[in-house]
Amino acid sequence: MQKEILNLNLEGLKKFCEEVSLYLKKGDIICLSGDLGSGKTTFSRYLINSIYQNQNKEPPNTIKSPSFPILLTYELNNFEIYHYDLYRVSKSSDLINLNIFEELNNSITLVEWPGTLLDSLQNYNYFSIHFDILDENIRSLKHNLIFSKNEI
Repeated sequence: MQKEILNLNLEGLKKFCEEVSLYLKKGDIICLSGDLGSGKTTFSRYLINSIYQNQNKEPPNTIKSPSFPILLTYELNNFEIYHYDLYRVSKSSDLINLNIFEELNNSITLVEWPGTLLDSLQNYNYFSIHFDILDENIRSLKHNLIFSKNEI
Protein backbone atom coordinates (compact mmCIF):
# COMPACT_ATOMS: atom_id res chain seq x y z
CA MET A 1 0.00 0.00 0.00
CA GLN A 2 1.30 3.45 -0.90
CA LYS A 3 2.58 5.62 1.96
CA GLU A 4 3.07 9.37 2.15
CA ILE A 5 4.95 11.49 4.67
CA LEU A 6 3.70 14.95 5.62
CA ASN A 7 5.29 17.45 7.99
CA LEU A 8 2.45 19.56 9.40
CA ASN A 9 1.78 22.25 11.94
CA LEU A 10 -1.66 22.44 13.64
CA GLU A 11 -3.25 24.39 10.78
CA GLY A 12 -1.87 21.91 8.23
CA LEU A 13 -3.16 19.00 10.32
CA LYS A 14 -6.61 20.58 10.45
CA LYS A 15 -6.67 21.03 6.65
CA PHE A 16 -5.48 17.44 6.17
CA CYS A 17 -8.33 16.20 8.39
CA GLU A 18 -10.86 18.30 6.49
CA GLU A 19 -9.75 16.68 3.22
CA VAL A 20 -9.66 13.14 4.64
CA SER A 21 -13.16 13.59 6.07
CA LEU A 22 -14.54 14.01 2.56
CA TYR A 23 -13.49 10.49 1.59
CA LEU A 24 -14.23 8.43 4.69
CA LYS A 25 -17.22 6.14 4.72
CA LYS A 26 -18.92 3.72 7.04
CA GLY A 27 -16.63 0.74 7.66
CA ASP A 28 -13.38 2.70 7.47
CA ILE A 29 -10.90 2.30 10.32
CA ILE A 30 -8.01 4.65 11.02
CA CYS A 31 -5.22 3.35 13.25
CA LEU A 32 -3.20 6.09 14.97
CA SER A 33 0.23 5.33 16.40
CA GLY A 34 3.06 7.41 17.82
CA ASP A 35 4.52 8.59 21.10
CA LEU A 36 2.51 10.31 23.82
CA GLY A 37 1.80 13.89 22.77
CA SER A 38 2.53 13.30 19.10
CA GLY A 39 -0.93 14.32 17.84
CA LYS A 40 -3.20 11.27 17.76
CA THR A 41 -6.00 12.84 19.80
CA THR A 42 -5.63 16.20 18.06
CA PHE A 43 -6.00 14.44 14.71
CA SER A 44 -9.09 12.63 16.01
CA ARG A 45 -10.62 15.88 17.27
CA TYR A 46 -10.07 17.67 13.95
CA LEU A 47 -11.37 14.71 11.95
CA ILE A 48 -14.51 14.24 14.05
CA ASN A 49 -15.27 17.97 13.84
CA SER A 50 -14.81 17.87 10.05
CA ILE A 51 -17.13 14.88 9.65
CA TYR A 52 -19.80 16.67 11.69
CA GLN A 53 -19.42 19.81 9.58
CA ASN A 54 -19.72 17.75 6.37
CA GLN A 55 -23.10 16.53 7.65
CA ASN A 56 -24.18 20.04 8.66
CA LYS A 57 -24.35 18.98 12.29
CA GLU A 58 -23.10 20.85 15.31
CA PRO A 59 -19.81 19.22 16.42
CA PRO A 60 -19.52 17.92 19.99
CA ASN A 61 -18.54 20.55 22.58
CA THR A 62 -15.49 18.55 23.63
CA ILE A 63 -13.63 15.68 22.05
CA LYS A 64 -11.22 14.14 24.53
CA SER A 65 -8.91 11.18 24.47
CA PRO A 66 -10.77 8.03 25.47
CA SER A 67 -7.79 6.94 27.60
CA PHE A 68 -9.80 6.03 30.68
CA PRO A 69 -13.15 4.92 29.23
CA ILE A 70 -11.29 3.25 26.27
CA LEU A 71 -14.21 4.15 23.94
CA LEU A 72 -16.10 7.35 23.19
CA THR A 73 -18.85 7.42 20.56
CA TYR A 74 -20.26 10.24 18.45
CA GLU A 75 -23.64 9.90 16.75
CA LEU A 76 -24.32 11.14 13.25
CA ASN A 77 -27.23 10.70 10.85
CA ASN A 78 -26.52 7.24 9.42
CA PHE A 79 -23.62 5.98 11.49
CA GLU A 80 -21.52 6.57 14.57
CA ILE A 81 -17.87 7.40 15.05
CA TYR A 82 -16.14 5.05 17.49
CA HIS A 83 -12.99 6.51 19.05
CA TYR A 84 -10.89 3.96 20.92
CA ASP A 85 -7.72 4.37 22.96
CA LEU A 86 -6.15 0.93 23.42
CA TYR A 87 -3.13 2.14 25.41
CA ARG A 88 -4.15 0.07 28.45
CA VAL A 89 -5.21 -3.00 26.43
CA SER A 90 -2.26 -5.37 26.46
CA LYS A 91 -3.71 -8.60 25.03
CA SER A 92 -5.68 -9.12 21.84
CA SER A 93 -8.05 -11.39 23.77
CA ASP A 94 -9.17 -8.29 25.73
CA LEU A 95 -10.58 -6.85 22.48
CA ILE A 96 -13.42 -9.39 22.56
CA ASN A 97 -14.61 -7.97 25.89
CA LEU A 98 -14.73 -4.50 24.33
CA ASN A 99 -16.99 -5.74 21.50
CA ILE A 100 -14.70 -3.83 19.17
CA PHE A 101 -15.53 -6.06 16.20
CA GLU A 102 -19.31 -5.67 16.56
CA GLU A 103 -19.57 -2.26 14.91
CA LEU A 104 -16.50 -1.97 12.68
CA ASN A 105 -18.52 -2.31 9.48
CA ASN A 106 -21.25 0.10 10.62
CA SER A 107 -19.13 3.00 11.85
CA ILE A 108 -16.08 5.10 11.18
CA THR A 109 -13.56 3.90 13.75
CA LEU A 110 -10.52 5.74 15.09
CA VAL A 111 -8.07 3.68 17.13
CA GLU A 112 -5.26 5.22 19.14
CA TRP A 113 -2.53 2.76 20.16
CA PRO A 114 -3.77 -0.01 17.78
CA GLY A 115 -0.96 -2.52 18.43
CA THR A 116 -3.14 -5.24 19.92
CA LEU A 117 -5.72 -4.85 17.15
CA LEU A 118 -3.64 -4.76 13.96
CA ASP A 119 -3.39 -8.51 13.37
CA SER A 120 -7.18 -8.76 13.52
CA LEU A 121 -7.83 -6.10 10.86
CA GLN A 122 -6.70 -7.97 7.77
CA ASN A 123 -10.28 -8.40 6.47
CA TYR A 124 -11.30 -4.80 7.16
CA ASN A 125 -10.79 -1.51 5.32
CA TYR A 126 -8.21 0.17 7.53
CA PHE A 127 -5.70 2.96 7.20
CA SER A 128 -2.74 3.84 9.37
CA ILE A 129 -1.04 7.03 10.46
CA HIS A 130 2.16 7.13 12.47
CA PHE A 131 2.95 10.42 14.21
CA ASP A 132 6.48 11.60 15.02
CA ILE A 133 7.31 14.79 16.91
CA LEU A 134 9.73 16.91 14.86
CA ASP A 135 9.57 19.92 17.17
CA GLU A 136 7.14 21.77 19.42
CA ASN A 137 4.94 22.81 16.49
CA ILE A 138 5.57 20.28 13.70
CA ARG A 139 4.57 16.64 13.45
CA SER A 140 5.58 14.15 10.79
CA LEU A 141 2.73 11.90 9.63
CA LYS A 142 3.51 8.71 7.74
CA HIS A 143 0.17 7.55 6.37
CA ASN A 144 -1.63 5.54 3.72
CA LEU A 145 -4.76 7.75 3.54
CA ILE A 146 -4.42 8.13 -0.20
CA PHE A 147 -7.70 8.33 -2.06
CA SER A 148 -8.39 8.72 -5.75
CA LYS A 149 -10.46 11.74 -6.69
CA ASN A 150 -13.14 9.37 -8.04
CA GLU A 151 -14.05 8.20 -4.53
CA ILE A 152 -16.03 11.26 -3.50
